[in-house]
Amino acid sequence: MGEMFEKLDKQKTEWQTLLPDDSYAVLFNEATEPAGTSALNDEKREGTFICAACYLPLFESTTKYNSGTGWPSFFDAIPSHVGTNTDFKLLLPRTEYHCARCGGHQGHIFKDGPAPTGQRYCNNGVALKFVPSGEDLPPLRS
Repeated sequence: MGEMFEKLDKQKTEWQTLLPDDSYAVLFNEATEPAGTSALNDEKREGTFICAACYLPLFESTTKYNSGTGWPSFFDAIPSHVGTNTDFKLLLPRTEYHCARCGGHQGHIFKDGPAPTGQRYCNNGVALKFVPSGEDLPPLRS
């Protein structure tokens, strides 16, 4: 993982036709899904979590943990597969992260995670898809 990839430049209207409404709202309008609603919270199998929009692998299951927040959480991402921005939407600035290929919003990074990174990638479940180990990853969406 961590291989090079070409950035995907697709209009929001194109994404809207490809994605379920809840996924589109999170990925391209930076909405937040309600806590505790993602089936991925209970996903404990080995595998890879990929961007629900473009299918870029973002997290390995070995970095997932139960943060108790109600959202799928990870302590590290696949190198170079997420980008970050400073988000000023709340009182204090936060670090927003997104898929480095399509720009789809995933969640926020907090500094209250476990070792070895001390980080918590707090992800919206509808922004991800899970591919169990032993199954082929889908080709990147074009």
